[in-house]
Amino acid sequence: MLEATPLTEGWVLRHEGDGLAAVVPGCVHTDLLAAGVIPDPFLGRNEAEVVWVGRREWTYETVLRAGSGHGSGRGHEQTDLVFEGLDTAAEILVDGQLLGRTRNMHRSYRFDVTGMGGRLSVRFVSAYAEAEAVRGRVGERPAAYAEPYQYLRKMACSFGWDWGPTLVTAGIWRPVRLERWSTARIARVRPVVTVEGGEGVVELHVEVERTRVEAPLTVEATVGGVRARAELDGTAGVVRLRVPDVRLWWPRGYGEQPLYDVELTLLHGHEPLDAWRRRVGFRTVELDTSADAHGTGFTLVVNGERLFARGVNWIPDDVFPSRITRERYRERLGQAAGAGVDLVRIWGGGIYESEDFYDACDELGLLVWQDFPFACAAYPEEQPLRGEVEAEARENVVRLMPHPSLVLWNGNNENLWGFRDWGWEERLGGDSWGEGYYLGVLPRVVAELDPTRPYTAGSPWSGSWDRHPNDPAHGTHHSWEVWNREDYAEYRSEVPRFVAEFGWQAPPAYATLRRALPGEELAAGSPGMLHHQKADDGNGKLERGLARHFAVPEGDFDRWHYLMQVNQARAVAAGIEHWRSHWPVCAGTVVWQLNDCWPVTSWAAIDGDGREKPLYHELRRLYADRLLTLQVRDSGLVLAAVNQAAEAWTGTLVLRRMSVEGAVVGEASVGLTTEARAVGVVGIPRELEPTGPKEFLVADADGLRAVHFPVPDREVPYPRAEFNVTVSPGAITVTAHTLVRDLLLQADRLDPRARADRGLVTLLPGESVTIGVRGWETPDPDAARSALYCLETAP
Repeated sequence: MLEATPLTEGWVLRHEGDGLAAVVPGCVHTDLLAAGVIPDPFLGRNEAEVVWVGRREWTYETVLRAGSGHGSGRGHEQTDLVFEGLDTAAEILVDGQLLGRTRNMHRSYRFDVTGMGGRLSVRFVSAYAEAEAVRGRVGERPAAYAEPYQYLRKMACSFGWDWGPTLVTAGIWRPVRLERWSTARIARVRPVVTVEGGEGVVELHVEVERTRVEAPLTVEATVGGVRARAELDGTAGVVRLRVPDVRLWWPRGYGEQPLYDVELTLLHGHEPLDAWRRRVGFRTVELDTSADAHGTGFTLVVNGERLFARGVNWIPDDVFPSRITRERYRERLGQAAGAGVDLVRIWGGGIYESEDFYDACDELGLLVWQDFPFACAAYPEEQPLRGEVEAEARENVVRLMPHPSLVLWNGNNENLWGFRDWGWEERLGGDSWGEGYYLGVLPRVVAELDPTRPYTAGSPWSGSWDRHPNDPAHGTHHSWEVWNREDYAEYRSEVPRFVAEFGWQAPPAYATLRRALPGEELAAGSPGMLHHQKADDGNGKLERGLARHFAVPEGDFDRWHYLMQVNQARAVAAGIEHWRSHWPVCAGTVVWQLNDCWPVTSWAAIDGDGREKPLYHELRRLYADRLLTLQVRDSGLVLAAVNQAAEAWTGTLVLRRMSVEGAVVGEASVGLTTEARAVGVVGIPRELEPTGPKEFLVADADGLRAVHFPVPDREVPYPRAEFNVTVSPGAITVTAHTLVRDLLLQADRLDPRARADRGLVTLLPGESVTIGVRGWETPDPDAARSALYCLETAP
């Protein structure tokens, strides 16, 4: 039987001198940080002090013992050295003898080391040197950023992004092991999982590597109590299994997520040689891009059910991805599920994530949209890149096929749009730029290897060069005029078919800033705050965006911090409420972004220390199965009751026209009926529409609430907020005596470990809210009051 031995001990990291202990898997930065050679680049402005790390060559070394099993010599015929991931350009040697060279972070590598022993060295050239050498061969290509990330197959955002630091990594970033085997081993299993007439069908396409060509081989597979065998013809074969009365896997909110263990064993006679084990789920997935009266749709259909996708964009959760553990993936994705998210888009400037990511999505019912790793640049199609692109695509498509959560392959992020709108076409002058990948290589690979899943050429993409790539009426749309130039009220001016990116920035939690900027007097424009703001004119856009809605505070950082977080939540709410109210024309929103890779002012709902911004809690409301929203339409003010639940929604809608002083100016009750997976629209009687800055409308139904102010907040004369605060173990209760608008408990101000279970809440006079708090061991009413913020007119 094949024996696998992790090769994790005894590694040393060297550069022109003495070595230091290295952790494998890991990277140079984390080893240098552990040894005290470099400061933590996440703190202060230390990032600038470690730029040299990415410019140097580094070597990892350990001892490879003869016999290749670190002492276990049981006569296996072949021993392979297997690297699951090398970042990025490296050569591998044993006692100076070259085994091979690598230039792709997104692939695994295997080398025959049978009978070899001695010093194993993995020498990494600087990613900059490799990228610049390739650029010299293929010529200049335009990109959104100056760094040369498009010239090698590496995580693009390690070169920096508009939310990320420039920390260009190198290292053995995924596990390495020795595999010892005889006769044959399983080289690849390609599982094609479908549903036919209530039966689950699994086709396992098996490829093997042999040391003995003549040996007869069979494979035996089991799933769901069904067993099947097949003979291998040379180095390949197919085993088919049909599971009766299969339980379907559903996205969260639509059903359960049953998973089936699949085991395949390679046999020589009765002797097992190797085994392959995975979990699969049975479901169907389609992408409906048919034309209709509104343009060209983009609707995911799972098990025949048409979905409004409640999505978030995912970036690598750490700029050093080798630090991300299974537990951290589970925590972050659990947070996503807790916010009502049912789709996670893995963005193209990152990586193909580890199995731990997709396992968690399988279990949580989170649909995965997987970008191929191309983002915001023209990518050369010449060698050596072209061969690497196809090889990585083939490997990762097959690797990820078992996961039922994976429902969509996407060719790239914004490159088709960039070619048309960002001046690339003229600058390229006919040179290759990636179109051959997105419209040729990648769809061909997906169609050949994974015919059960849809592929789209890019995001955004209108489906044809006959239309603008980012046409909101066709396919996927990225809405970035808002934030960059326009107010978020402009979200309501159009109804895209699927909004794959949109968002608004805010600073991270206060405790995150205090940890990341030790000793700094916090201010919007302080040196550390500006260093941890990577967007072009980011603070300018924040302040201009705030000024359209609120008075920008001068010299009051705490107020500035609170208002920026409120404005982020308001911006995203404006988009989602509008677009959800137009289902099924609009079939999904994917917020930019769920997470951060370090402490930074960004578009994230969860900051770089894992703390939830108010936006996160707002997403729980916006992405709930049922949502009330007040919208201004051509016909006037309407209430949209969005019902994504499986049952019809019937109840009573209570409408109150109120003054900011708390008086009820007008009131009515209306019957509410909305079919399952539908949107019901109720016109607001003219006499209940608020007029002027002192009035607003409140709509309540089944414990849900929507409010509508007819003017921007800066024009609303909010009263000085008056409320009582009581504290009990694990809870803070606030009782309002006046209108209290957008009350927020910043729990991390009580204790860096403290977390609140809700975000912004608006209370009418006489109403109370109880906020759950965990991690606060010394409850105190005065401290609680000092951590509460709300909107009110300045004295």
